[in-house]
Amino acid sequence: MRFSRSEFHMLNYRHLYYFWVVIKEGGFARAAERLDMAVQTISAQVRELEKQLGHQLLKPAGRGVAPTPAGQAAFARAEEIFTLGQSLPDEVREAATGRVAQLSVGLSDGISKLAAHALLAPVLETPDLRLVCHEGEFEQLLAELALHQLDIVLAGQPAPRNPNLRLTSERLVDSGVHWYGPAKLVGKAQRDAFPQSLTDLPVLLPTGHSALRIALDHWFDTKGIRPRIVGEFEDSALLAVFAARGMGVFPVSQLGAGDVGQMRGLRLLGQCEDVREEIHAIRSRRGLHHPLVKQIIAASEQG
Repeated sequence: MRFSRSEFHMLNYRHLYYFWVVIKEGGFARAAERLDMAVQTISAQVRELEKQLGHQLLKPAGRGVAPTPAGQAAFARAEEIFTLGQSLPDEVREAATGRVAQLSVGLSDGISKLAAHALLAPVLETPDLRLVCHEGEFEQLLAELALHQLDIVLAGQPAPRNPNLRLTSERLVDSGVHWYGPAKLVGKAQRDAFPQSLTDLPVLLPTGHSALRIALDHWFDTKGIRPRIVGEFEDSALLAVFAARGMGVFPVSQLGAGDVGQMRGLRLLGQCEDVREEIHAIRSRRGLHHPLVKQIIAASEQG
């Protein structure tokens, strides 16, 4: 079923909503029950949406319906629209009362979460702060940032040069790496020279997709070190927890070392300044004016 583009008019969001509910419920009957409407009415509204968009959106599937490829695309966008719409009343109420300061942060896979916590520390005491952190792949977070679903993304690389995205990047961190471990292991290693002592110690490392891991592997090669790797973790905070339980020694950026130093039972093993970890702040135009984002940037420049 295909319709002429000449018949396309301003999108009717009520029709889109009915279509969205049909997909969520798996069929017209359940959607009608949820909406307390007649099946025929909802079916007619969905047909109007198909007429507006110029493509068939649903096809029979067993006793219900399933989206066509065009319907899948429409549903994905409807999901974004109505999920955001559900949060609108709360956000409007909070903005009207002025009681909540919301900050939505994207944390790219592979960056040190301990370092990220240190970067966010300057705003954590903000009265009535609501901090929302999303962790995900770099490209996914940039897309959310471009759609203004995030205020800032912290990543191990700058934003790509793409004028369509209209994003800006600033390097917040360029720090060396410290090695920590449980006191028992660190005490044993003090008789040996660091970093060669890493050959004989159980070592915990970030996973291979981390920029820090790539730098560490190169450093091991140049130093002739073959570490005995006993664990790999995507989350640096989780890595530190396992180390504190005695599993092994691990690297952390100098910025995140402050949090590690507060964990009971961990001691400094050594430092390698020739391994660097970078963290970049990526912002959209909206993020350029967010007061908490500006505070994070300013604090990193002063540090």
